[in-house]
Amino acid sequence: MVVDHGRIVIDIDVSWPHGKTERVRAWIDNGNPSLEMSRRLADPMGTIVCNGQMCSTAPPQQIAIGGMSIPISLQGPRAIKEARVPSQGSIAPCLPVDINIPSTILRDYDVLIDFPGRQLTIARPGLIQFRGPSAKVLVNSENGLIQIPSQIENKKYNLALDLGASISFLSQERFEKLAAAHPDWPGMTGAVGPANMWGEDGELWRKLMRLDRVQYGPLFLTNVAVAEFPKVREDYFVQRAGVGTAGLLGAQALQNYRVGLDYAHSQVHFEIGRTFNFPDFDVVGLVLRPEDDGRFTILGAIDSDTLLQAEGVTVMDHLIAVNDIPVSGSTMGQVWSMLGGTPGQERKLTVERAGKQFVVVAKVQHFLAEHEDDSEGKKQKKK
Repeated sequence: MVVDHGRIVIDIDVSWPHGKTERVRAWIDNGNPSLEMSRRLADPMGTIVCNGQMCSTAPPQQIAIGGMSIPISLQGPRAIKEARVPSQGSIAPCLPVDINIPSTILRDYDVLIDFPGRQLTIARPGLIQFRGPSAKVLVNSENGLIQIPSQIENKKYNLALDLGASISFLSQERFEKLAAAHPDWPGMTGAVGPANMWGEDGELWRKLMRLDRVQYGPLFLTNVAVAEFPKVREDYFVQRAGVGTAGLLGAQALQNYRVGLDYAHSQVHFEIGRTFNFPDFDVVGLVLRPEDDGRFTILGAIDSDTLLQAEGVTVMDHLIAVNDIPVSGSTMGQVWSMLGGTPGQERKLTVERAGKQFVVVAKVQHFLAEHEDDSEGKKQKKK
């Protein structure tokens, strides 16, 4: 599997009722119960019915992962009766996939996601030998969404497991209470790095914070980066989950683990595969929006925890290249790899405004992280 901006991408074969089979790229999207397909994949296959910005069509007959056939049920209580199709473009901005594999498909199988080894294993229930500490979890019987009993500062919550998300989220109420109680915890405004998920307008004002400690099932995770969940989004996720949920843990927090999903026994296993501190927030402080034509629009520039305009760059300029490497047609993960590095390193940004290009030199900064205060001999935290 490929991990692109925290999202898991694999190659699969899609089969249609009339006998055609096509190899495409798919997104493992266990935090989403809806089957989704790109317009490109759906258009030749039959009738597409549209309602506003979202359309739908009949799902494929089956998919195959690693040669293993996975039928898509069209009838009965576990039926997937339609695939959602955007009115145009891909199912995920700047992610080169034509279909997702949602929780409604995954829930009928054992699934092992090995982030360190970059391998996905799927099997019929009981065939994978899961290892590592496990947790009894809540699995929604209707859609396969997973909630894991968790604790933050000795208070119990449910947090979803969403390996299709590049960043973790916490409900607005809990985020604000924790931020007020712990002003020393690192925080900032503006989605950079893994928090810059899709380039939505709200990402420019997205609040981020590092939780000092989270108990997530059997795991004790430290310095977990979370984004604030707007109330309307929180309500939507609670409705889908069917139980109270305080947010979700995304893939960025679990990059060192092999995560085993044992749906049949309502268990999730976590096996440590490595110990590495990913410097995901050591980046140039831009907030970007991928466009359908392959370009990247600059929504804003971030300096520490204050929204600023970088010298020479204004909102709605287009990022053309980083260190002379064109970004057009790249994935969001590829662009953020170009913008990342060691704090203080310079990145030459080619920017376009009104058809004219110019160059701006920007430095990689150390966002949302701890630093050592040697004079006091203890760790201090900064925004």
